[in-house]
Amino acid sequence: MLSSYNFWLVAISFVVATLASYTALDLTGRIFLLASPRLRHAWRLGGAMALGVGIWSMHFVAMLAFSLPIPLGYDFATTAYSLGLAIGTSYLALFVTTQARLTAARLVSGGVLMGLGIAGMHYTGMAALRMEPGIRYQPAWLAASIVIAIGASTAALWIAHALSDDDKRHVLRQRFGAALVMGVAISGMHYAGMAAAEFPPGSVCGAAKGVSAAWLATSVILFTFAILLGTLLLSRFDARTTFLTGAVSSLNSQIMRLATLDTLTGLPNRNTLTERIEHAIHRSRRQHSLFAILFMDLDGFKTINDSLGHSAGDEVLSAFAQRLLLCVRENDTVARLGGDEFVVLCENLASREEAALMAEGVLERMRQGVWADAQPLQVMPSIGIALCPHDGNTVDTLLKHADAAMYEAKRAGRSTYRFFERSMNEAATRTLQIQHALHEALAAGHFSLHFQPKFAGNGDSLAGAEALIRLHHAELGTLAPLEFIPIAERSGQILQIGYWVLRDTCRQIRRWSAEGLPPMKVAINLSPRQLSQPNLVAKMLEIVRAEGVRCEQIMFEITESVAMQDAPKTIEMIRAFQASGFEIAIDDFGTGYSSLAYLQRFRVKQLKIDRFFTNGLDEHGAEGHAIISAIIALAHSLEMDVVAEGVETESQRDMLKAMRCDEMQGFLLGRPLTADAFSDLLRGRMAAV
Repeated sequence: MLSSYNFWLVAISFVVATLASYTALDLTGRIFLLASPRLRHAWRLGGAMALGVGIWSMHFVAMLAFSLPIPLGYDFATTAYSLGLAIGTSYLALFVTTQARLTAARLVSGGVLMGLGIAGMHYTGMAALRMEPGIRYQPAWLAASIVIAIGASTAALWIAHALSDDDKRHVLRQRFGAALVMGVAISGMHYAGMAAAEFPPGSVCGAAKGVSAAWLATSVILFTFAILLGTLLLSRFDARTTFLTGAVSSLNSQIMRLATLDTLTGLPNRNTLTERIEHAIHRSRRQHSLFAILFMDLDGFKTINDSLGHSAGDEVLSAFAQRLLLCVRENDTVARLGGDEFVVLCENLASREEAALMAEGVLERMRQGVWADAQPLQVMPSIGIALCPHDGNTVDTLLKHADAAMYEAKRAGRSTYRFFERSMNEAATRTLQIQHALHEALAAGHFSLHFQPKFAGNGDSLAGAEALIRLHHAELGTLAPLEFIPIAERSGQILQIGYWVLRDTCRQIRRWSAEGLPPMKVAINLSPRQLSQPNLVAKMLEIVRAEGVRCEQIMFEITESVAMQDAPKTIEMIRAFQASGFEIAIDDFGTGYSSLAYLQRFRVKQLKIDRFFTNGLDEHGAEGHAIISAIIALAHSLEMDVVAEGVETESQRDMLKAMRCDEMQGFLLGRPLTADAFSDLLRGRMAAV
């Protein structure tokens, strides 16, 4: 019996085969990436439904393209049975393909079973025609169709597994190409099976009154496309969801890292340290054990940060962090609280002495160690130690007490360690009170200036004054500079305080001038923090000009030890001040480690002899006299004036006169005076003249 095909349905059958193949490949990649066994099983079942319908639809659309000169129809039960075979075969394919390891034996056995299942589906679908007499099959074409089915299935399993990586480059393009190849193979199997079928003349379709071929064709095509496209869209949506989930998980990991670690050094941050100290406190209570908090602050770090820049400061912090890790035990926690503050948590200590040995070890290694990072800037910590449970049993208390001990170590000379003592609480409280007072002092007008007179070497004529700042607080009373200046220096508040001192000094000079008093040169002290500012000279010049005062009326004093910290930079600073019209004095001369070569290059206006040597005139007799005489002779040879500080006895004044000291200041000659009292002093001097 002659047969024919509908070209459009044949083309549609090929499209269905290709789409079904692409869906299979996409589902394989999706299932392979799922971690949950329950999700993998659910996706296999859903995928088997979609893939089975796709393969079954391809065969029935192709069969519907086939026509004979007799009416055709399909038995509903047999047709449904063939669909079940397609779905079962698809589940087998997805199960084999999505295993972690696709061995050769598993590939071959899976290909054979899947091929036989597809062939069984095809010939079951043919049986749904209920032909009478029955369809005869040519053995050669029948065998060929089964071989094609097994070969196509084996190839499909291998391709699906090979393209299961969603992260592989160009995977979508490769899947599409593979789907075309698989579509050709599946179509080839079908049409080989159709070629094997022979319909004897006079055959009758027993299911002609069953399901309408035209209705079945339309329904199957629409239904199949809907299922396959829906499955693909769901797979892509799930893939995007998985990607977003992975991205969110990665972001959460980054957030957790930022929340627990310091971004610069990679050490645990304050939050992480707090948790670990809390756990250490609980363990200490249960086990009656001892642990220590070592609180560290880097000496001189602010100067490095301000003079060399934040990038250099960051390098120093990173290098110190890595070195500190090498100085402690493996189970100790090293954390950075922020800035240049580090903390080491040392658990399971046998005694207080073990904590001291730990601190000594850190200082020794930082001082003498040879480091692989080749960081040229060496910094030393001051260390405060608090013990649990002796010094507290809460995180805040332990950190507060360790911090107080650290400041005591700084007061003791820096680069050392101190254990917390109860008396330190008072000092720490006092420091916090002064910090708060400094914070509000400028705005509230709590600062004032006193002026200590400087007299010429004869001890009679007034040569100038030194501006001395005072802090008046309602609760703390009047604070001396020695108490609040170091705190302002550490906090950085000294910068604004220094500008205020210069501005108020200039205003007072203008008041004296407006009152007809003689012009007066006033000396102002510069702190180390101020000298580290690159724009210091320009800022000072701006203030003086804005206040309408001549630069010659201002002298800046720099202590000898600060000047020698970075002598070449000090020389540049002095030259810049002098070029602007200011005069410079070296204060506290003799207490540092000046080099005569640098002293000559400084070329300052004055050397101020420290009060220690002035007192030595009475206490050490000839030896004290020889030292000051040598300093005065050295200064005069370098064309510098000499000012003796701390003159408190007439014998000291008389000896300094005899040694031709240029200027003197001290309580014997005149105590620091308020601005009004200094005005009265000037008027009295004018009247005496």
